[in-house]
Amino acid sequence: MADFDKVPSRIGSGSYKWDSRQGVIPLWVADMDFPTAPCVVSALTRRVEHGIFGYTLVGDEYYDALTGWFRRRHGYSFDRSRVIYTSGVVPAISAVIKALTHPGDGVIVQTPVYNCFFSSIRNNECRIVENPLLRSDLGEGEFTYNMDLEGLEKLCSDNSNTLLLLCNPHNPAGRCWTREELEQVADIARRHGVMVVSDEIHCELTMPDYSYTPYGTVDSGAVVCVSPSKAFNTAGLQIANIVTPDNDTRERIDRAININEVCDVNPFGVTALIASYSAEGEAWLEELRTYLDDNRRYTVERLRAELPQCRMARLEATYLPWIDISPTGLGADELEHLLLEDEHVWVNSGVMYGLDGYIRLNIACPRPLLAEGLDRIISALKKHL
Repeated sequence: MADFDKVPSRIGSGSYKWDSRQGVIPLWVADMDFPTAPCVVSALTRRVEHGIFGYTLVGDEYYDALTGWFRRRHGYSFDRSRVIYTSGVVPAISAVIKALTHPGDGVIVQTPVYNCFFSSIRNNECRIVENPLLRSDLGEGEFTYNMDLEGLEKLCSDNSNTLLLLCNPHNPAGRCWTREELEQVADIARRHGVMVVSDEIHCELTMPDYSYTPYGTVDSGAVVCVSPSKAFNTAGLQIANIVTPDNDTRERIDRAININEVCDVNPFGVTALIASYSAEGEAWLEELRTYLDDNRRYTVERLRAELPQCRMARLEATYLPWIDISPTGLGADELEHLLLEDEHVWVNSGVMYGLDGYIRLNIACPRPLLAEGLDRIISALKKHL
């Protein structure tokens, strides 16, 4: 059994999360504070002991692990010939936009959404076209979001909008989109000739009673980006995969991957993926998901009892709660600064995701650290209510 309450200190390890500013509780960047699965550590240790780290050949074992995992665990079958490996999902998305759009094209996003979507669109000289999610209050201190399908239909009917970036599950809204919702998206996109690119990096991190639906199972013409990095806390090993729908799309994306010079990966990323997508990795992942759900329930209960004015989006997937701080009268950037400077706890402002009045937390940390972070956040917010 993994002990997620006891973890080694990351201070001084070159951690972007912990060493960017020491002396604060970092509940910001989407990076867990848990060591990865023991089977991954063992596999990496064996690879290190070999002692030679030259250019990496990605072989059959890699593709078998990747395709086998998604087939067994998620009912998502795809051929290895359709896969392009690269160094991360963000480089993947940027390369896909470069490959499948022209400068000036509109790329649809459903805000609030992962901030790197915006930069990837801008960097490829395309237009950001927002289709805001629709908020729905649920009572008991929670709310949720739904897609504005009428708005999506209108935007997709505009021929200048050629691509939709889908976040499945959605960061930071916490939604695990249902098959029915994704089928509606696929129908709209198909009828208007809009290509869908789905970022599914959080796909393993669903809460109990919620099931991830791979977008590729409802839309065979889509591009899907996946990585073990969020679920197994291996982002620094830089490995991700693009699943393409056909040879032509694959060739265009592969060309863009090479233009962007993100076509090479390191041996540790390859080794870690193979170990992650194993029976031992899956067993560890289930323990992690249980712990994350406990942290979710703890966070919901604390906010409901001590800060009922500030509701939290129902967290169906990811470890990134999205909290409405508008009752405080503070802007999200202002609150992020206040919490960092006065309370020494670091959160993300909703502005970076396209929506003021909200903050995003990272609860993928030991419970005692989460408790202390929430103590400071709740204390600060109460002063402004």
